Amino acid sequence: MFITRMALSRRTFLRGMGTAVALPLLDAMVPALTAAAAANAVPRLGVVYHPNGVIYQNWLPKGAGREFVLSPILAPLAPFRDQLVIVTGLSSHQAEALGDGGGDHSRASGTYLTGVHVRKSDSIVENGVSMDQIAAKAFERDTQLSSLQLTLDDNSLVGSCDVGYSCAYSSTLSWLTPTLPLMAENNPRVVFERLFGSSDSTDPRVRASRLRQDRSILDSVTARVRQLQQRLGPADNAKVNDYLESLRDVERRIQKAEAQSANDVIGVDQPAGVPDGFEPHVRLLYDLQLLAYRSDLTRVITFMYGREQGGRPYPQIGVPEPHHSLTHHQNDPAKMEKCTRIQTYHVKLFADYLEKLRATPDGDGSLLDHMILLYGAGISNSDRHTHGPLPTLLLGGGAGTIKGGRHLVYPEDTPLTNLQLTLLDKLGVPADTLGDSTGQFKELSEL
Repeated sequence: MFITRMALSRRTFLRGMGTAVALPLLDAMVPALTAAAAANAVPRLGVVYHPNGVIYQNWLPKGAGREFVLSPILAPLAPFRDQLVIVTGLSSHQAEALGDGGGDHSRASGTYLTGVHVRKSDSIVENGVSMDQIAAKAFERDTQLSSLQLTLDDNSLVGSCDVGYSCAYSSTLSWLTPTLPLMAENNPRVVFERLFGSSDSTDPRVRASRLRQDRSILDSVTARVRQLQQRLGPADNAKVNDYLESLRDVERRIQKAEAQSANDVIGVDQPAGVPDGFEPHVRLLYDLQLLAYRSDLTRVITFMYGREQGGRPYPQIGVPEPHHSLTHHQNDPAKMEKCTRIQTYHVKLFADYLEKLRATPDGDGSLLDHMILLYGAGISNSDRHTHGPLPTLLLGGGAGTIKGGRHLVYPEDTPLTNLQLTLLDKLGVPADTLGDSTGQFKELSEL
């Protein structure tokens, strides 16, 4: 390779029976002796959304600029301070009632990435194109999947939704067109097969049959892996081995979850592949995101900790009450403390994901160095259902386009879409406007 200057394609796949396993970025995938080879990384966007608002005074850091102190909720992010930007003062005006009455939860998530006031109707959905889909459209020629939409809740369009609003608004953040939501998936098996291969059938009996075979999809590409590794150097071989072991570990965990699901008591409505427990489910979906980014199968992912108005309890952290009902705390200190505990728990799991991204080599740095991660919510004060100032933060380096280690404070009611419009520009996908945006932020890249 070093003599001929030949290189493997960035889109190299190991193909087997019903399987196409993409590979991470290897040294052999860039032209030999090219000075910029090590920096040949691609931009990636991740959006992480948490429902039902926050206890804002426990979320808000003290101080501004570089002289800030992390709040109790954000304390788990201390190891990533140098790549953290906290942004306050942002609002989602289009999530306000504007004459429509109740429906703050549906408008909160429905408007979050579009900046458009969603239509109130039980039968008709109407929104705008979301910022993640603007980015996905720009990257889709280079990836197998234009984007992924993930959630921890059941993805059916029924359940706890605001009266008069379609459940689509609270079940996804992503809108391909103003009338076409891209529904989020909560089943790790479905996500895994979308990324790395599946049978031609979605019939649960077909999946159960494959489970009984107890055969990893990686087994069908073993010979191809051996052939490939004969062409690679020691460093690339180590990367391939580490990546495939990570992929195999995720598949093992999915198979374990499926086996547990098969033994569930009759009448429990749990899709095969969904782990028994919130934290294993979160970690599995985060690991699938890492694999998708690492193999460049997609560069755009949205992830919801749950739908708005979700009533998930958290007994594992001493909160057995439903989440949504706790958020109507009426300034009860005990309820506010439990809400703070939930929000800190979400951030801690996010921080664990960040650590894995930082430990994953990519080009001249890590995956985290070449990503932009937007973490936030569409509701601020959870008791009053306010839509500003919204809890918002950024993680990652954006390939050097974002300067971390700061708390940026903007005037009250600055559109959230101004930040999102700026992020699109940092990703190399400039847009003139997004929803109710009024301009971009130059401060993200300034010291």
